[in-house]
Amino acid sequence: MSDPAPLDIFIVAGEESGDVLGAGLMAELKVLHAGGVRFRGVGGARMQAQGLVPLFPMEDITAMGFAQVIGGLPRILRRMSETAQAIIAQLPDIVVMVDAPDFTHRVARKVRARLPKLPIVKYVAPTVWVWRPGRAKAMAPDFDRVLALLPFEPEAMHTLGGPLTTYVGHPLLGELATLRPSAEEAARRAAAPPVLLVLPGSRRAELARLGATFGEVLARLTAEVPDVELVLPTLPGRRAQVEEMVGSWPVKPRIIVEDEEKRAAFRVARAALAASGTVTLELALAGVPTVAAYRVPWLEGRIAPFFIRVKTAILPNLILDEPAMPEYLQWHIDPPAMAEQLARLIAGGAEREAQLSAFARLDAVMGEGGDPPSRRAARAVLETLAQRRAVN
Repeated sequence: MSDPAPLDIFIVAGEESGDVLGAGLMAELKVLHAGGVRFRGVGGARMQAQGLVPLFPMEDITAMGFAQVIGGLPRILRRMSETAQAIIAQLPDIVVMVDAPDFTHRVARKVRARLPKLPIVKYVAPTVWVWRPGRAKAMAPDFDRVLALLPFEPEAMHTLGGPLTTYVGHPLLGELATLRPSAEEAARRAAAPPVLLVLPGSRRAELARLGATFGEVLARLTAEVPDVELVLPTLPGRRAQVEEMVGSWPVKPRIIVEDEEKRAAFRVARAALAASGTVTLELALAGVPTVAAYRVPWLEGRIAPFFIRVKTAILPNLILDEPAMPEYLQWHIDPPAMAEQLARLIAGGAEREAQLSAFARLDAVMGEGGDPPSRRAARAVLETLAQRRAVN
């Protein structure tokens, strides 16, 4: 029996996180499809290293947020049209759109209007469970399947009338070995001085909104726990801003920018003070008890309650469906209470054990132990293609 025919896959990613996901998916597709795979589309350096032939630089559509890029709107609209036309002009076997919904959903709609039988997959479900739930139903005509990173998303998409959605797993599940401590690192985690991770966010606006608050929390904490070792991981491009931010803090954390150093710090940390975001899931999977906080601009904070559909902004809490990680949001940020809670988490006791017990359930809830998420995603893409071919 001969090998299957080569596949022509058009894949689009519009930001760095999508480039990482797309590259992992491409690597697995090459393993699973014996006949070989040709990739073309839009992606960054990681996807190009996997063999992507780029239509144009990914940077042309990165960080889209239309409100921020009014000046670049003509270029973005042109790139949308070019992407759709490239698909229409040279029909691929399947299209995969990775995240970047403002761009990819519009391209999918253009393509579906011209090529209704072409299978289109979306990798990363939009956060319809947080806000703008109408996006789920709006996606249904344009996507054959959505690949979700979080276990509750398939049910949410179904309830809201969205496309078929398959949970494939969060990419952090593939990084557990680098997040969890060895026996030696676990001993350091329990030893003195305790290591406290300080994670005020990776975006410029986050740092500006939370910097002073985090500085106050740490000043209060170190007055009670003076021997704590403070470590602040950040991105290389944010180092200068972070150094300026901590310059006004009464206590100064050690700033690290290398990814290996960050992972090593996660493996020995006793506790963490973190901005809401994916990092809270990293901390939970690493077994680091955390106090989380977040603040948005004043106007957003006033109108958000009318649109937000969830009771928590913390990923582990959403996944576990319980308030496992304490959160201080917007008007409820309380530095004295946050400092006291961190001191208790560092010292040990019921609050610390309750967080660790909740975090221990994440593996089962998220399906850790089977195929890695990128392998599951690749299987779902090939399954979608086979189903479409059977119908057509």
